[in-house]
Amino acid sequence: MRQKEEDLQYIQEALILAASARLNGEVPVGALIVKDDMIIARGANSPIASHDPSAHAEIIALRQACLQTENYRLTDATLYVTLEPCIMCMGAIIHARIKRLVFGAYDPKSGAAGSCYNIGGDNILNHRLEITGGICETECGDMLRNFFRNKRKKR
Repeated sequence: MRQKEEDLQYIQEALILAASARLNGEVPVGALIVKDDMIIARGANSPIASHDPSAHAEIIALRQACLQTENYRLTDATLYVTLEPCIMCMGAIIHARIKRLVFGAYDPKSGAAGSCYNIGGDNILNHRLEITGGICETECGDMLRNFFRNKRKKR
């Protein structure tokens, strides 16, 4: 039961990061990395502001965590993100050797942690990770749906 409570707490923290991305006109996705019960990195989507298609919340958090730990491997770390990661992010998550991925909303159009692809559980790869999806799914999904609904209204 303790794990589920921690997952909820950290996804709520990631939702705050997603809200900051939304305020900046970015798709509202937030991510954080926890190791040894401490948040070691945070990220919010910023591809528009940074002119960088790889500036997804997960990538930003991974880069920050690797700098923080002075290691490109993040074994025994958990990545929390408000939206199921895409193929690019799952590749980086695997290369970083993240132990566990926890996400909020499923992404039926490009999710790579079970919805469209199951990259994190692919037996062909040399690293597999534990994946838990659907934590605060409604809240995470609503934030994204409302963002895109409002964007369409402004057109």
